[in-house]
Amino acid sequence: MEKRIIEPKAAITMRLVKSEDLNHHGTLFAGRTAEWFVESGFIAAATLIDPQHVVCLQIHGMYFSKPARPGQVLKFSSKIVLAGRSSLVAHIEVIRAGSVEEPFVSGFITFIHVDDNTKPSAHNLVIVPKTEEDIQLQTQAKALRK
Repeated sequence: MEKRIIEPKAAITMRLVKSEDLNHHGTLFAGRTAEWFVESGFIAAATLIDPQHVVCLQIHGMYFSKPARPGQVLKFSSKIVLAGRSSLVAHIEVIRAGSVEEPFVSGFITFIHVDDNTKPSAHNLVIVPKTEEDIQLQTQAKALRK
């Protein structure tokens, strides 16, 4: 199979913080955030390869810099920044929709392309960053492998 060269491109998902998403402090529960975080990264991977063949391997970190409150709309921006033979590394950042603030949650997730028997298989993608930001994200993603 021929290699496909891909430039990182953001996949956007949105979520409304509702009362059932809150912790005992009245802010967004980290577990719910993790669920949405993985889903957002999965969607980015699924835009490049068949979602039937994508599994999550590892969340490398979710750094929370501030809380989310009920009624806020969150924008998850996810993009695949690095491809190995069977792996895809997504970078996800979360901001309040409509704001220009720094992300209040960000991190990386590694997904694996698998065959019908859930064994890792080559996806034949090559990620080529074009922007300085994407080059930095790819460098950070490479450092996660060590």
